[in-house]
Amino acid sequence: MRLQINISVDEFSKLKEKLFIQNKTTFTAWCNSHLRKAGTQIENIEEDFRNGLKLMLLLEVISGERLPKPDKGKMRFHKIANVNKALDFICSKGVKLVSIGAEEIVDGNGKMTLGMIWTIILRFAIQDISVEETSAKEGLLLWCQRKTAPYRNVNVQNFHISWKDGLALCALIHRHRPDLIDYSKLRKDDPIGNLNTAFEVAEKFLDIPKMLDAEDIVNTPKPDEKAIMTYVSCFYHAFAGAEQAETAANRICKVLAVNQENEKLMEEYEKLASELLEWIRRTIPWLENRVAEQTMRAMQQKLEDFRDYRRIHKPPRVQEKCQLEINFNTLQTKLRLSNRPAFMPSEGKMVSDIANAWKGLEGVEKGYEEWLLTEIRRLERLDHLAEKFKQKCSMHESWTGGKEELLSQKDYESASLMEIRALMRKHEAFESDLAAHQDRVEQIAAIAQELNELDYHDAATVNARCQGICDQWDNLGTLTQKRRDSLERVEKLWETIDQLYLEFAKRAAPFNNWMDGAMEDLQDMFIVHSIEEIQSLITAHDQFKATLPEADKERMATMGIHNEILKIAQTYGIKLSGINPYTNLSPQDISTKWDTVKHLVPLRDQMLQEEVARQQANERLRRQFAAQANIIGPWIQTKMEEIGHVSVDIAGSLEEQMNSLKQYEHNIINYKSNMDKLEGDHQLSQESLIFDNKHTNYTMEHVRVGWEQLLTTIARTINEVENQILTRDAKGISQEQLNEFRASFNHFDRKRNGMMDPDDFRACLISMGYDLGEVEFARIMTLVDPNNTGVVTFQAFIDFMTRETAETDTAEQVMASFKILASDKNYITMDELRRELPPEQAEYCISRMTRYIGADGPSGALDYISFSSALYGESDL
Repeated sequence: MRLQINISVDEFSKLKEKLFIQNKTTFTAWCNSHLRKAGTQIENIEEDFRNGLKLMLLLEVISGERLPKPDKGKMRFHKIANVNKALDFICSKGVKLVSIGAEEIVDGNGKMTLGMIWTIILRFAIQDISVEETSAKEGLLLWCQRKTAPYRNVNVQNFHISWKDGLALCALIHRHRPDLIDYSKLRKDDPIGNLNTAFEVAEKFLDIPKMLDAEDIVNTPKPDEKAIMTYVSCFYHAFAGAEQAETAANRICKVLAVNQENEKLMEEYEKLASELLEWIRRTIPWLENRVAEQTMRAMQQKLEDFRDYRRIHKPPRVQEKCQLEINFNTLQTKLRLSNRPAFMPSEGKMVSDIANAWKGLEGVEKGYEEWLLTEIRRLERLDHLAEKFKQKCSMHESWTGGKEELLSQKDYESASLMEIRALMRKHEAFESDLAAHQDRVEQIAAIAQELNELDYHDAATVNARCQGICDQWDNLGTLTQKRRDSLERVEKLWETIDQLYLEFAKRAAPFNNWMDGAMEDLQDMFIVHSIEEIQSLITAHDQFKATLPEADKERMATMGIHNEILKIAQTYGIKLSGINPYTNLSPQDISTKWDTVKHLVPLRDQMLQEEVARQQANERLRRQFAAQANIIGPWIQTKMEEIGHVSVDIAGSLEEQMNSLKQYEHNIINYKSNMDKLEGDHQLSQESLIFDNKHTNYTMEHVRVGWEQLLTTIARTINEVENQILTRDAKGISQEQLNEFRASFNHFDRKRNGMMDPDDFRACLISMGYDLGEVEFARIMTLVDPNNTGVVTFQAFIDFMTRETAETDTAEQVMASFKILASDKNYITMDELRRELPPEQAEYCISRMTRYIGADGPSGALDYISFSSALYGESDL
């Protein structure tokens, strides 16, 4: 609208002097009501605008715009230049000035100055008033009529005589601030009292300066219309600003309520994340502890503690981790819907940080279980070796007992020839026996070495015993050689030898050694882990039993030699001492050991058959576990694929997808009993020391990981659909639009994994009509992939497609609302916040806003601009 005001010098010259003074008073007060915002005022309207400086300042205050820099000189042409700048600015606002020039203003022409001010009032105070398609004077009159219609004795028809009794002004104030005036006590016959009441209340409570004189209005037949309009327009702007303030306060309350709710969700996330990370931090050192126990019982207790951790302590944490991811996704969705920046948790508490910590926990957990099982196998092997070591050492020590004393004797010095030769033969038999025992000593040393390599807890005792045996063996070798040397020196003195005794000794010694070895083998402990291994031992035992007839022949042959000796002695009347000079073995020894061997054979048979039964039971456990694992493993994979199909299906609504997913979740929860049964079978297998299973490719660890992934996938998919429903309802998206978005997404999801690569996403946008440059596409990628993961999820795709059309609050809108509450100031006071906002919201703002640092602000002023920016992530407040 273009306002044309034609004011001439002749017209102003005809104004009555009284009206001139009235206009001068009113216009001066109006100018000062605006100039005081800039910290100045005028005393004489004719003189104070002559240099143009305050005139330019007045225009800047009422327009909110910057005028050209004024000339600082005091010469006349400087003043004319400044006034011209002001007049040019007025003309730029669509006002045509007639007969008003800069020279008249500089010369102090009062009528021209008042005409110019009236032009400014019309343009900046009255022209923009609009009520029901009427504007300027007519709009202001209609506003007054509407506001005063309910009041008695008030009939506003113009801007002169309708205001003489003061009731119209009091009615305007009471309509908007009934607490300031008791309208029922006003009298129509007291116009001066009514006017002064209105003037005083407006100046004291509404910040509207007194511009009129009550007696002048009452005593003038027709008060000046310009003065009345100027004063009344101040009420319009004052009360219209209050309505705007109420709207602005409501907007701020809404924004602050959303922000407070989001902050609560952020605090809850931080708390849950801290607790979960602290549990992981405490648990990992326990799982990393690889200090082995010295006994099988203690290690099995460690395994039981680990099972309790798996069954009791870890499952609630798995649920907490899943719930934490769901809460994080819900919070991010709410932030996007309220046009807030994405939530960035504290350092080290991102979802990815928690996932990495969890991955590290599971890695340590897997290593701990493998270590436990390895240690149990090691201790089992150590117990077996230690018992075997003790048995062999006992047999060896039993054999070597007294040998050193025997080898140290010098009985040959006083022996007869027969006795010397007997001693020589006896010594040769001993050397043969000594050589036969060399293998046993080497076996003892090898077992001791293996016990040391396996870190046996009582290795010191083993080493001491082994070292004693080795030292004794070396000493036996030395003593044997010395005795041989002594006997050889006197061997030529002896010529007669009893061949039969010698032959008996030579045949009895190896046979005795064979029986010792047989008894040792028959009593040897064994450890197997499969039916094949025990069958191998049974085969070896059967082969041993097949050699018994041949051994019996050897025994009978040996015993035949002894019988021949008795026969010869009896035949030739030889008195036998009963002691074979060549060996300590007697026929009774041979018979006793042979009986022992025959007794041990069936006992060995029984032990092997019992082990067969145990291995068969283990095989049944393997097959039982495999039968369940081969069903549960494929079932989990199938459910994972079916859930994936449901999440990308566009045939039904989101609610139908949610119902389908809830049914899957119900079925999965009901399937938990199968997992528990499989865990029970796995525990039985471990208690039976079964560590491998050829009947299935699934291990309990594989099935556990698959089950946890299935639980996480169904929970995450349900959360994604819930967020899609939340986005749809918040953004007003129809089901058809969602289906269209899903169809586009599925078409370009070439890997069918629920995510698009950047190249696929670019192709999708181009297919939907986007004209993308590199800079624009990079901007869009920061919106849909703020964490630089390199992929675009369907939820991010939906957020992007709806963000541009959604109507959301912005930082600029919140700033504008605060500016209204602050009466166009760049700061706001605590009193203004408490007056315009509810107590809770006001105190929230006061506690969060920083101090205003501008020179134009009073003490305690607050900076609402940085606060508004902080609400939308644009500062570090």
